[in-house]
Amino acid sequence: MPEELCPICEGAGLRVVERADGTRAAQACECRIARRSARMIEQARIPHRYLNCTLDEYVTNFTGADRSLASALVQAKNFVKGYPLDTAGQGLLFVGRPGLGKTHLCVGLLRALITQCGAKGLFVDYRDLLKEIQNSYDRSVSATELGILRPVFDAEVLVIDDLGASKPTDWVFDTVSQILNSRYNARLTTIITTNFANLPETRPEEFARKSESQRIMSERTLGDRIGDRVLSRLQEMCVVVEMSGEDFRQKVKRASFA
Repeated sequence: MPEELCPICEGAGLRVVERADGTRAAQACECRIARRSARMIEQARIPHRYLNCTLDEYVTNFTGADRSLASALVQAKNFVKGYPLDTAGQGLLFVGRPGLGKTHLCVGLLRALITQCGAKGLFVDYRDLLKEIQNSYDRSVSATELGILRPVFDAEVLVIDDLGASKPTDWVFDTVSQILNSRYNARLTTIITTNFANLPETRPEEFARKSESQRIMSERTLGDRIGDRVLSRLQEMCVVVEMSGEDFRQKVKRASFA
């Protein structure tokens, strides 16, 4: 079945408009703008599960919702309104326990920056990115480390989802530092989600005083997962958005089973 032509421009992608002074000029048609936005969203590599997430669909008024969720949504919308002049290369760091919709919020923010501001964006999952880089060290794999990292370094807007999710090692610290320093120096916007508290590393002497069971149950901080040096750089790059409340996904499951 052939694709229907736009009734305004009949598929040309341009339409003629008349200016206030009576002169006429060609202008990009809405259908052309929509096609361009769809192409840029596809290039952003948003996972299929989150592909249709928008800021308008981020729900904050359900029973028992913490006020921090509505505040986070307002900050996301204001960020779009101020981009790029007011934001000046600064990003956002969404911090909170799993199940608060941080990924939904960041994808909605990325989509809005693409469709409303014409920004070129990229979404990466923290664990998947590190695995992809590690796999590039295998000689049988054609991808190179620089080939994987170049789009991450250069993206106008980069979303890093679930920062700190991989086991911390010196290699992880160095890799994350390389990414964030590159983007910091280039004044590029980075939007991040993490499940770990925005706190420095737990001091060895403090950890040593804990019992074995306390060590297992103790919550690790973002500093523990990426290192204090990287955390310090991250706090320069991003405005921290703290989110609290119940795990909404679990709450919905319990309601559906009941």
